[in-house]
Formats: sequence, C-alpha cells, structure tokens
Amino acid sequence: MRADVRTAVIAADEKGATAPVALEVTEQFGLADVFLIVTGAVERNVQAISDGIEDALNDSGVRTVRREGRESGRWVLLDFGDLIVHVFHREERDFYQLEKLWQDAPLIDTAEMLPARESDAGTVGAES
Repeated sequence: MRADVRTAVIAADEKGATAPVALEVTEQFGLADVFLIVTGAVERNVQAISDGIEDALNDSGVRTVRREGRESGRWVLLDFGDLIVHVFHREERDFYQLEKLWQDAPLIDTAEMLPARESDAGTVGAES
C-alpha cells in the first residue's frame, strides 16, 4: 500500500500538486486504508494532477475502481480500492477541510516519499 501512496504522491508532485496529506483511515473508514489529499491551483491543473495519478497507478498495475468530478476540475475523487485520492482545487480544499473531518486518522509522512531536489540539498559543509 505504501508503494501505491508513494507512486500517487510522486505523480501528483510531477504535475504541480501542492500540500499532499496522506491519512491512514483503516480504523475510521472500513472501505479504504488511505486517503491522499492534494491541491491543484486551477481547474486544468486539478485535471492534469488527477490524470497523472491515475496513469501512474494504472501503469503500476493498480486498477481504478471509480473516478468522479474530473469534468469540473474542482474536486476529483479517484478510488483505487484501498487508496482513495482527493484532488482539490484550492478553494474546495479550504471549504471542505477533509483533514479536519478525519483529524483522528494518523498521518503518513509524504515528504519522505518525494525524491530530493537540488534546492532541498542545502549547503552542506558551508559552515567550515
């Protein structure tokens, strides 16, 4: 499951998604193990992010069970069975606040899933 979440997080990042949050919802929601929530800047970006995630997971052998909301580009729900991805337009994410609704669910660290960027490397050894 973590490999699928990582695949989705990387695919979302490659399409410009921001603020990824992964929640372990197994105990609170019997139909899935993880919710991944990401944000797109505008409708076309939301659509591109959702397409990128779906393509990456399908390419890795994970079948899409259901897809909703792609046409509007405001909130796309991608159901992959154990993983449900919510791709929000910024305004919808602020309005619905799924993280608050599922605040009792443990967080999964998505930052460690992303490949390191040159700008993230910092200036190691600069103090000497």
